[in-house]
Amino acid sequence: MASDSPESLMTLCTDYCLRNLEGTLCYLLDNETLRLHPDIFLPSEICDKLVNEYVELVKTDSIFEPHESFFTLFSDPRSTRLARIHLREHIVQDQDLEAIRKQDLIELYLTNCEKLTAKSLQTLVSFSHTLISLSLFGCSNIFYEEENPGGCEDDCLVNPTRQVLVKDFTFEGFSRLRILNLGRLIEGVNVETLLRPLASLAALDLSGIQLNDVAFLTQWKDSLVSLVLYNMDLSEEHIQVIAQLRKLRHLDISRDHLSSYYKFKLTRRVLNLFVENLVNLTSLDISGHTMLENCTIPSMEEKMGQTSIEPAKSSIAPFRGLKRPLQFLGLFETSLCRLTHIPAYKVSGDKNEEQVLNAIEAYTEHRPEITSRAINLLFDIARIERCSQLLRALQLVITALKCHKDDKNIQVTGSAALFYLTNSEYRMEQSVKLRRQVIQVVLNGMESYQEVTVQRNCCLTLCNFSIPEELEFQYRRVNELLLNILNQSRQDESIQRIAVHLCNALVCQVDNDHKEAVGKMGFVMTMLKLIQKKLADKTCDQVMEFSWSALWNITDETPDNCEMFLNYSGMKLFLECLKEFPEKQELHRNMLGLLGNVAEVKELRPQLMTSQFISVFSNLLESKADGIEVSYNACGVLSHIMFDGLEAWAISEPHREEVVKRMWAAIQSWDINSRRNINYRSFEPILRLLPQGISPVSQHWATWALYNLVSVYPDKYCPLLIKEGGIPLLKDMIKMASARQETKEMARKVIEHCSNFKEENMDTSR
Repeated sequence: MASDSPESLMTLCTDYCLRNLEGTLCYLLDNETLRLHPDIFLPSEICDKLVNEYVELVKTDSIFEPHESFFTLFSDPRSTRLARIHLREHIVQDQDLEAIRKQDLIELYLTNCEKLTAKSLQTLVSFSHTLISLSLFGCSNIFYEEENPGGCEDDCLVNPTRQVLVKDFTFEGFSRLRILNLGRLIEGVNVETLLRPLASLAALDLSGIQLNDVAFLTQWKDSLVSLVLYNMDLSEEHIQVIAQLRKLRHLDISRDHLSSYYKFKLTRRVLNLFVENLVNLTSLDISGHTMLENCTIPSMEEKMGQTSIEPAKSSIAPFRGLKRPLQFLGLFETSLCRLTHIPAYKVSGDKNEEQVLNAIEAYTEHRPEITSRAINLLFDIARIERCSQLLRALQLVITALKCHKDDKNIQVTGSAALFYLTNSEYRMEQSVKLRRQVIQVVLNGMESYQEVTVQRNCCLTLCNFSIPEELEFQYRRVNELLLNILNQSRQDESIQRIAVHLCNALVCQVDNDHKEAVGKMGFVMTMLKLIQKKLADKTCDQVMEFSWSALWNITDETPDNCEMFLNYSGMKLFLECLKEFPEKQELHRNMLGLLGNVAEVKELRPQLMTSQFISVFSNLLESKADGIEVSYNACGVLSHIMFDGLEAWAISEPHREEVVKRMWAAIQSWDINSRRNINYRSFEPILRLLPQGISPVSQHWATWALYNLVSVYPDKYCPLLIKEGGIPLLKDMIKMASARQETKEMARKVIEHCSNFKEENMDTSR
C-alpha cells in the first residue's frame, strides 16, 4: 500500500506561507504591493522552494490566489537568494523575470512561457555569468519584440503593435552554460549563430526545430554528452554529424509517427553506425521511426531461450555490437518494442504495461502528443487486464494531468484511465494521500473543460470514492462544479444522471453546516429546475428520483433549505409529480420524506395547512407504495401538523378528527417488523412529539417509529436513542394520563429493548 506518511515539515511550511503571505513573510504596501518583512533573510533552499511551489499552486489549485507582485519579493539578493527555479506557462511574464534579475541563478527552466517576449532575453543576460542550465522550451514569443510602425500617438490608434523577430541575440557571455533546451524554437532564428559563443555545451535539446545543416554541432564533439533532436527531419548528413559526437551518452532522434512530413527512414546501417561510433551511449530513443529494412534477427532464433537483455542475444541485430545493455531504449510506436530480447534495462514501447509506463514517464514533460497515446494504452490495460504497477501508474497519470491541465487529449485519456485505476479492485492498495491527489486532478479537469467526455470521465471517477467522506476536504468545490454541470442549458443525459447521483450522495450523512452552505450555492433551486424539466417531458427517470432524494437529504434538520423548497414552488411540483406519476413508489417515498423534513419546522407548517395538501397527505396514509414508507412519511407529516393543536387547524375540510382517525388506522395496519428504507441521524424531531398531550396520535406515531427502529436495527438505533435521552422521555410519557394505553405499552417495549441491548452489547465503563 502507498505510504500515508505526512508531507515534510519544509513542504508544509512552504505551503502555509504561500497561502498566508501577509500573515507570515510579508506585509502589504499601499494595500496592493507585497513586501518582505525587513527582518527576514532566506537562503536559496527556501527561496527556490517558495518560487517553485508557488508556480505549482497557481497552475493546479483553483482556490489559490496568485499575487502580481510575488516575484518582487526576491528582487534583493541580500535578503533572498534564488539558485534553481522552474517557471511554467502564463504564470510568468517579462516583469517577473525582470524583478529577479539581480539573482545569481544557476538553473532556470522556462517551459511554455508564451507571455515572455524579447524583453526577457535581455533579462537573461543578467544571469549569464552564473547560469549553468537553461530551458526555453516552448517559449514561442521570447524572440519577438513589439514594434509600432507609426511612431506617433495618432498612428498608434490605426496601426496596432506588431511583433518583430529579434535576430541579433546570441549567448555571448554565457560562459558557464552547459545545459540548454531550445525545444520548439520559432522559425527564423539562426540556431548556429545563437549557439556559437557557447564554448563547452554538455546537453542540447533542439526538439521540433528543422535544421538542414547541423555540422556546427561538431564544435562540441569533445563535451556534448546529451543531444535531443525529437521531431527533426533527419537526413544522411545529420547522421554523419551525430556519429562524430563520440562523447554522447544520451541520443534522442525519436519522432511523432503521426506527423507525415518526415522523409527519413531508419536503417540497419544507421543503427550500426551509432553502435560503432557512439561507444559511451547509455540511452537511445528511436521511438516513432519507420524501419526501412529488417533490423531483427531470424524469427526462430529470436524466440529461443529466456528473455535476456544481454547484447549478444539481442533480437535487434545492430545492438549485438553494444558493449553493455543500455540504461534506456525508446522504442515507443515501433515494431521493435515487441521483440523478445531487447538489450536495455528500461524500454519505452507499447508491448506491455512496463513499456507503456516507461513511455509515460519519459515523455510527459515535453511531449503531450505522445503521452496521451501512451496513457490511452494504459487505459486499455487497466480496463481489460489487471494493472500490476498500480501506484506507479496512478502517480504518472496524476503528474501528466497536472502538467498538461489545458491539453484536451491528456485530460480525456487521463480521466478515463483514472476511472479504472481507482475502482474497488485496487482500493486497498491506495493511501488516503494518493486518493486525494486523484480527486484534486479530477476536479481540475472538471473545472478546465466543459467537454462532454472529460466531464463524464471525471464524474464517473468520483463515483469510485466513498461519498461524502473522501470528498469532504474539497466539499464546497466539488458541489460547485457539479451544480455548474447541472445548470448548463444543454446537458448530456448520462452526465446529468451521474452528477445528480453525486449531488445526492454529497448531501447525505453530512452535518447541517455543510447542507446550509450547499443550499446557499443554489442546490435546492437546481434540483427543482431538473424536476420541472422532467415534468415537462413527462419523464420519471433516475434524474427525477435522485433529485427528490437529494432534496430530502439536504432539507433534513435544515430549516433554511426547507424554506427555500417552499419559496421556489416545491409544493406545486410535488402535487404535479404525484398526479403525473401515480404509480412511481420510490418517487412518492422521496417526496414524502422531504415533506416530513418541512413539517418538522414549526414556522413553515402553516404553509402546509391547506385543504389540498392535507387531503393529499390523508389519502397517502392508505398507500401501500414501497412497503410502509409512503404511508409512514405521510403520517409523520400529519403528526407534526397535529402537534400544533386544534387552534392551528385553519381549514374546514377535511375535519381534524377525520384525519386523526385515518392516522390511527394507518399506524395499526403497519407491521412492526417492517424493514425500512430510511436513515435517521438523530431522533430529535421524533422525541419532541413524546412529552405532550395535545395530540395522542402524534405521540403514538413517534413511539411506533422508535419501537420499529430499535426492534429491527438495534445495533444502530438503541445507542442513538440512549445517547439522545429518549429513555427518560419515554418513562415520563408512560406516567402521562393523556397517553393511550397501547402507546404506553409500546413505550415499555422500547425501553426493554434498549435495556437488553445495553446489558448485552454496551461497555458501561465508557
